[in-house]
Amino acid sequence: MPTVQLGQHAAASQLIVHISDTHYLSEGRALYDRVDTDRTLQRALAQLELTGLQPSAIVLTGDITDRGEPDAYRRVRDQVEIAADRLGATVVWVMGNHDERSAFRTELLREAGTAEPVDRVFDIGGLRIIALDTSVPGFHHGDVSEQQRAWLADVLSSPAELGSILALHHPPVPTPLHLMNILELREQDSLAEVVAGSDIRAILGGHLHYATTGMFAGIPVSVAAATCYTMDLSAPERELTGVDGGQSINLVNVYADQVTHSVVPIGAFKPVSGFNSDFLDRMEELSADERTEAFSRQV
Repeated sequence: MPTVQLGQHAAASQLIVHISDTHYLSEGRALYDRVDTDRTLQRALAQLELTGLQPSAIVLTGDITDRGEPDAYRRVRDQVEIAADRLGATVVWVMGNHDERSAFRTELLREAGTAEPVDRVFDIGGLRIIALDTSVPGFHHGDVSEQQRAWLADVLSSPAELGSILALHHPPVPTPLHLMNILELREQDSLAEVVAGSDIRAILGGHLHYATTGMFAGIPVSVAAATCYTMDLSAPERELTGVDGGQSINLVNVYADQVTHSVVPIGAFKPVSGFNSDFLDRMEELSADERTEAFSRQV
């Protein structure tokens, strides 16, 4: 964390890495025989480690595997857990519509497999992360049962020290991809009644395969694009086209009074400008007025 405050806002109290839709297949097979799902996730995790950032948690919002294959779960689990251990981060796994509950439990959570919804609560240094299972076995749309809504209401009845973040796969926001509306989270009004007025400060989602933001019941919603492939929003209006490009992850910074969501493209790109850490060290040694003259004044 920064040692000197250079602007109006103090440093974030928590950093969460938000990853979605890894869609691993068994034996490292390529998705659609074309997409190397391992490559982009491994690259994303490597990029994280090179930053020197210390996230509190890595949250993966569903579709961890494409077909619920046990060995695919083990492969992605091992890759993420190794990186998380080095970063000192807690891993939060969230169910998606491509996941299979029993294998999800046995391979990711290392517990007995059942067909019950995978709903969990994590305390990350006073910040509560709630993993809510919106999957509907046998279908790709999402839903939250009456029993799950009652469970969530009970969890939210006691506010957390730093508030809560709700992580789910199907985001409760509209999409311009017309066909994807069939696969939306259903009965959203019922969920809104539970979360409205609660201590939830942000909702993290996936499923759409592109990054987007919105509002739900007065709560900001942030959707992370997939690490496997993304949807081409510039495709003809009535077409749904996935492309092997544009993959990214999100960095979620939790401040005292707000939460920000930043998109990080996956890959190596040629630098065209920049300032190194030595320059930042010099800026931190200056007074506020001196920093303004040295870095803000136009040349």
